[in-house]
Amino acid sequence: MTAHLTFNQPNCLNNKVILVTGAGDGIGKTAAITYANHGAEVILLGRTVAKLEQVYDEIIANGCKEPGIVPLDMKGATPKNYQDMGQMIVDQYGRLDGVLHNASILGHLSPFTQIKPDEFQDVMQVNVTAQFSMTQGLFSALKAAPSASVIFTSSGVGRIGRAFWGTYSISKFATEGMMQVLADELKNSTIRVNCINPGATRTTMRGKAYPAEDPMTLKTPQDIMPTYVYLMATASNDVNGQSLDCQPK
Repeated sequence: MTAHLTFNQPNCLNNKVILVTGAGDGIGKTAAITYANHGAEVILLGRTVAKLEQVYDEIIANGCKEPGIVPLDMKGATPKNYQDMGQMIVDQYGRLDGVLHNASILGHLSPFTQIKPDEFQDVMQVNVTAQFSMTQGLFSALKAAPSASVIFTSSGVGRIGRAFWGTYSISKFATEGMMQVLADELKNSTIRVNCINPGATRTTMRGKAYPAEDPMTLKTPQDIMPTYVYLMATASNDVNGQSLDCQPK
């Protein structure tokens, strides 16, 4: 078994500052709590304040460092919003040791010829354009860290196209490409860039895509966390430009 699948070093994220997008629910929520439990100071980004506050409360209840909260709707945010956020992180934390680009939207599954242009734009905005603008906005904060990790979230349909998954699939192909370009540009720097493919996981998004599936047959977000922790920890400092599967077949 690949090492990252079983990686578990308590406190391996001590003193790291990590931003998690889509932190109010699903994999993002679990990753934020897991990072905090491993010693990180977490910044929670999401569009629903009440959900972020619940995650905040859980992290505090666990006795972890107080997280930050950034309420932001990635569908409507501008490059200026991300530049301002990056500056706020530099001013408040001095650096950013990691960012998990977790937030994504699915769109409707439909034949290619029936994809609605406005929905296509919304999915590309959240899944690709916002992550591009956010990474640019965070770049100074990432460069200020001794070693920084940028993690994009991929999918099996971002490597091999699948019928009726057009909008989401195209957005994930773009995500894989963005990761590869950045990783190649930054290969001689202190910033490493990789993708994670969580695989079939018990989340709300998965339930929408596969409504007839029994969710109890799927791994939980907690089950796949070793890979998420590994890519944020110094153990993965030499890993760059890779797309890791949490559930390899």
